[in-house]
Amino acid sequence: MSHFNYLYIMKRYIFQSILIILCIYFGSCNDYLDIVPDNTLTVDHAFKSRYEAEGYLYGIYGFLPSFADPTANPALMGGDEVWYIERGTVNKRMWDIAKGFQGTNAPMADYWASYADSKRYNLNGGLALFTALRDCNIFLENIGKVIDLGEDERLQWTAEVKFLKAYFHFWLLRMYGPIPLIKTNLPIDEEGWMYREPIDDIVEYIVTLLDEAIPELPERVDDVTLYLGRTTQPVALAVKAQILTLAASPLLNGNPDYLSFKDKRGVHLFPQEYDSKKWEKAASALKDAIDAAHSAGNKLFDFKAETIYGNRLNEKTNLAMNVRGAVTERWNNEIIWGASNSGTGNLQRMCHPMFFVTQNSGGLYKSYAPPLHIVEQFYTKNGVPIEEDKEWVNTQIYDLRTGDENHKFYIKEGQRTMNLHFDREARFYGSIIFDEGTYYGNGRIDTDNNLWVTKLKGGDPGGGMAPPERYLSTGYQCKKLVHYLTSVPDNNSSISIYEYAFPIIRLADLYLMYAEALNESKNVPDAQVYEYIDRVRNRSGLEGVVASWEKYAVAESSNKPNTKEGMREIIQRERMNELAFEGIRFWDLRRWKLAKEYMNRPIKGLNIAGETASEFSRIQTVYQLKFEDKDYLWPIRQSVMLRNNNLVQNPGW
Repeated sequence: MSHFNYLYIMKRYIFQSILIILCIYFGSCNDYLDIVPDNTLTVDHAFKSRYEAEGYLYGIYGFLPSFADPTANPALMGGDEVWYIERGTVNKRMWDIAKGFQGTNAPMADYWASYADSKRYNLNGGLALFTALRDCNIFLENIGKVIDLGEDERLQWTAEVKFLKAYFHFWLLRMYGPIPLIKTNLPIDEEGWMYREPIDDIVEYIVTLLDEAIPELPERVDDVTLYLGRTTQPVALAVKAQILTLAASPLLNGNPDYLSFKDKRGVHLFPQEYDSKKWEKAASALKDAIDAAHSAGNKLFDFKAETIYGNRLNEKTNLAMNVRGAVTERWNNEIIWGASNSGTGNLQRMCHPMFFVTQNSGGLYKSYAPPLHIVEQFYTKNGVPIEEDKEWVNTQIYDLRTGDENHKFYIKEGQRTMNLHFDREARFYGSIIFDEGTYYGNGRIDTDNNLWVTKLKGGDPGGGMAPPERYLSTGYQCKKLVHYLTSVPDNNSSISIYEYAFPIIRLADLYLMYAEALNESKNVPDAQVYEYIDRVRNRSGLEGVVASWEKYAVAESSNKPNTKEGMREIIQRERMNELAFEGIRFWDLRRWKLAKEYMNRPIKGLNIAGETASEFSRIQTVYQLKFEDKDYLWPIRQSVMLRNNNLVQNPGW
């Protein structure tokens, strides 16, 4: 997309955002419209013309979560993928979830709320999604009244709102488990007596809404200057695949921990038995979503082919930029659904490295720090985990080694850094900033013969513990979320942000979910399972899973891709590597029922005060995580429970 087109899009979205802000400021459209005084809008007036109705539609879009905002999206800072600091520049309320501070009086990221709750309480990063659902119903009940709206547009807008209604239910289900279904609007006094519905009923209703919406949605957004970010068929099919994959996963599919969880009617809220056919449904939905995405032109991002700089760069740089670009390149063809409702400024400020002391004065936040276990999680250059690679058996991964000619595109030649940073897969180098590593971007983009070098030791501009509101708690920084055109002038802290649409769903995510669903629905993995995971691996320069484990894995692991259980572990690790820092791991660990295993490990990092390579490479424990069974589901705010005697609280809360 040309720079001119992007500026035009942003101007259009500023106009649209004004409508959204008005709705949010006045407590969502329907609460604003309920005001009685003269000269104030009513519901009838809101649907009097196409112009007003479109404003109402954008108001509903405005309820979508702020996917790129680390102060609002719990999946960005609420897990074990990055670690923050106490006096950080951005609000740390989502980080408090990771630290185990969640509670029922004022839950963090509280999305179970009405407009009245949002006015009465600080929702700690959440949105009043039940108000959003009321607004969806108001729209569906009244869109037929608009006299100057063409039938085709009426059908499309109706489908968009059905999609949004389905997505809001999905978001709540993923957080809280059983929820009330807001099929139609009830009088306010009756809403306070709604029951939570069983999981299978909720999934069925969401899928029904999506199935009704899909035929009336466009295959793609043709008028990119007006409608980028609006719902399309591939988006709706992808969300349908997501919900069916969640329903098939261990958290919701015959989870023994919830077998006795009932409401006050005695209705079981969770399925009582595991159903393997749910994986077959998920696989079918994923294939439909992938086919629709392909038909709409979606493909895996290729930095060399899709940017003007790729042909000037070494293949190693291009491979590392493939995964980084898949996330940050504006509206690239891999992104099926991108977030146009929240900027990436805070994320990029937290992730952009510092190269001069003068850059540590406010413009950069320098605080988004991956823990050591995330650094170690990425594969070796052989495409297998470090702990399973036979070439690494006798390697002391924290010992120091000197950068050489063979590694110069990833590590500064002649500088000492840990073995852990050598001979890793390209996604590692596209995702992690480490001491003495190279950095493509920040104005040096025409060639990779003179890349920036990131120095994170104590006393270096990018390292140390000063100032207290801007330092890296683990000695690492996240590279993946910074666009290569985002830059900071030398000896200046004034950052120029190159905004992008944060990916909500991209094609690689669907490929890996499809491989997972196929593996779970078969007795033994086969070529069909391998095909979709290998597509993702090959984009990063890795061989297929079977060949990689046969050639490079230790003897006891070499057969791993040939068993269902082994392939399950491989797919899970592949998702963690490919989708790192995109808000996916947070939900994956929960649906796999692995959060208790991963989120009770210590957060470790390097000795950030160490000023020499040997001092800096000493491993430190930063924080001891604690995750309990109750943390798999969000607590419902206590005040909500008191207003509705028919609700039951989630187990453990």
